[in-house]
Amino acid sequence: MMKPGAGEEDVQVLVERPYSHENRRPPDHHPVPRQGQQLIRARPYYRRWSPWLVSAATVACVALFLVTMYVNDCPKHNSNCAAGFLGRFAFQPLKENPLLGPSSATLVKMGALHVYKVVHGRQGWRLITCMWLHAGVVHLLINMLCLVFIGIRLEQEFGFARIGLVYLISGFGGSLMSALFIRSSVVSVGASGALFGLIGSMLSELITNWSLYANKAAALASLVLVIAVNLALGILPHVDNFAHIGGLVSGFLLGFVFLVRPQFAWLDHQRMVAAAAAAAAASGGAPPPPPPAGAAGGAVKRKHKTYQYVLWAAAAVLLVVGFAVATVLLFRGYNANEHCSWCRYLSCVPTKRWKCDSSPT
Repeated sequence: MMKPGAGEEDVQVLVERPYSHENRRPPDHHPVPRQGQQLIRARPYYRRWSPWLVSAATVACVALFLVTMYVNDCPKHNSNCAAGFLGRFAFQPLKENPLLGPSSATLVKMGALHVYKVVHGRQGWRLITCMWLHAGVVHLLINMLCLVFIGIRLEQEFGFARIGLVYLISGFGGSLMSALFIRSSVVSVGASGALFGLIGSMLSELITNWSLYANKAAALASLVLVIAVNLALGILPHVDNFAHIGGLVSGFLLGFVFLVRPQFAWLDHQRMVAAAAAAAAASGGAPPPPPPAGAAGGAVKRKHKTYQYVLWAAAAVLLVVGFAVATVLLFRGYNANEHCSWCRYLSCVPTKRWKCDSSPT
């Protein structure tokens, strides 16, 4: 699968001259390159960013989990701690937290999403801090593996700035939707909303850069299948599927804004201009006129196609309006469950084997 760069790519230029006694020229003669006399071939090198942001986010989540376990100090408050040999870092009893982690009270103390405290305590910062906390070792391990698997490739292709914005804004979007739907007494933590945002951005990146991809149908089917399976798992208890859905929708819209790629024709023209300028500089002559775009010398192609601009504008408007409306509704105490009786089944479907009254992660 071949994909172009994001617009700030480096370009390596390989200049080949047919050499013979007949085409020797005096040192002060610098002809304009012409097809058949000089072959200028641009070999694109798409910048590969170092994925330090993903590494930093992983380290931060692990460090905060260790701090949370230190603050939890299970042996001080409970005599039935799991893995008691860990001392202060021992886990809460498995009946209380089967994910091998701290108590809900400790998570709230560390910044977990607690709707009552967000709305009535004016602690809006919890919408951000909750995405850096995890309910247990199992929860942390799953999320960090997903972050490394998904995030590294995206950061290598698009850089830390854009992927960082997608990650953080998607996490905030997931927290917003979760806060609008979960009960005020429920505690929610985890980076899953941000991770679903990365997955959603992959889907929109494929759509907005559709003409640049090979094997489009296979790539689209794979992404849709991954999203469907993960959302289906969200109906299990202890899972905050509202955060997943909110993060997914946010990331999907953000992908149209941040992950747009230039068209091949525009990139080819830029490389030809750079190659011609490099050839002139190497020979010491004046830069030749820019080569025409396209083999037939047609007009210069635009950097992006019309549909990419349309998707960019529509996604940007939906993001701004959606986040503004959701934030206002949240701090006015709006409870979405009162206006959507079936929405609770998007996060948990009760069965004979489990109930849906536990705190999600």
